[in-house]
Amino acid sequence: MSRLRKALEKAREARGDYVQRPGGGETDPSSVRSTAETVEQKEYKPLKPAYQLTKVVKCDADLLRNNRVISVCTEDEADRLKILRTHILNRLYEKGKNTLLVTSANPGEGKTLTALNLSISFSHQFDKTVLLIDGDIRKPSVHQYLGLEDGLGLSDCLAGKVQIADTLINPGMDRLVIMRGGTPHTNSAELLSSPKMQALFKELKSRYPERFIIFDSAPILTSADPLVYAGYVDAILLVVEAEKTGAADIRKVLEMMNGKPIIGTVFNKAIE
Repeated sequence: MSRLRKALEKAREARGDYVQRPGGGETDPSSVRSTAETVEQKEYKPLKPAYQLTKVVKCDADLLRNNRVISVCTEDEADRLKILRTHILNRLYEKGKNTLLVTSANPGEGKTLTALNLSISFSHQFDKTVLLIDGDIRKPSVHQYLGLEDGLGLSDCLAGKVQIADTLINPGMDRLVIMRGGTPHTNSAELLSSPKMQALFKELKSRYPERFIIFDSAPILTSADPLVYAGYVDAILLVVEAEKTGAADIRKVLEMMNGKPIIGTVFNKAIE
């Protein structure tokens, strides 16, 4: 090859007139950019499931606002949930860890609303879908925050009355599905520790790799249910209410949950 030809080819490369193919030949750079952009768009395209079996129920915005559901809350509140979400994901960095239990020491400390708002925050990630399960099958209440009617749920699956698909609801929010608690049961610990629950948990955890599962459960000091859930989930988040949850209660909870995967606490209802 002449020196002149070499010089011309170097000049063309410098201008980006062509890109050398691995096997020789030339390619228009615009086509390369177009291909790269297509790949990038495909990688970052938000997941938007088309719900066919899952029932879709549009929630009332005013009711959500009154119940302090994060989808209609202030930007500051949403940002605080994003920070909490990031801390949780940083702790669950290992592959396959995708289940979280949200609980508290006593009733009324804000665990259910925390679980719901955290689920919505997780669903705002473009590459995640979220399943929120009302695991308090003695006193289910997640559906009430969303204005949903009582209906079939987790307890009914465990009793063999319905299939999982029959209990799922999309509350009109992308990438979020709710499983209600279902028919209240006083023998909740027995149902949750049954082989049926073990099989159901395995099915839910492994079916969709992009899905994150959050359980809301009964309080630790009033029910054995959280101890059962602790044997299933990858992580536990403890909700503590400011000026209500006593130090003695927290110590007792930590003793009862010793060796369980508690990753942190949420200091709830604090006045700034």
